[in-house]
Amino acid sequence: MKILFLLQLISTLYMVGLIWFVQVAHYPVFALVGKQEFVPFQLAHQLRTTLVVGPMMLIEAFSTIGLVYWRPSGFTAAEAWTGVGLLFVVWFSTALLQVPRHQRLIQGYDGRQIRLLVGTNWVRTLAWTGRGALLVGYLFRVLPGQAVG
Repeated sequence: MKILFLLQLISTLYMVGLIWFVQVAHYPVFALVGKQEFVPFQLAHQLRTTLVVGPMMLIEAFSTIGLVYWRPSGFTAAEAWTGVGLLFVVWFSTALLQVPRHQRLIQGYDGRQIRLLVGTNWVRTLAWTGRGALLVGYLFRVLPGQAVG
């Protein structure tokens, strides 16, 4: 259970840091890419982002489900299911809000789609931040008195 929690913690905190970078620095810069360079930029962005994000999102998903069944000592069922709920928010937001924006942007520069991408990405940013806070909260709760697990 220690390894499962550590996989969850590492993958989630990785994604928290990454999503804040994307939200504050990366997505807003899309508006500054020239219209002629935009399609190659968008294609490169999607490919490279998948390589950086995909493995961690899968580790996070599997470890999130695992924690429902194999919770470390003191990690409540409510915490485990809250983590699942927040992860559903992330995945549904990705599938229903961000992926369609990226698909439209493959066709060319569209300022409205970029603004929608930045705006709707706050859903993922806040959900992932909530997941990170949940896990770090547990960690601080158990660190003073016992080892995780």
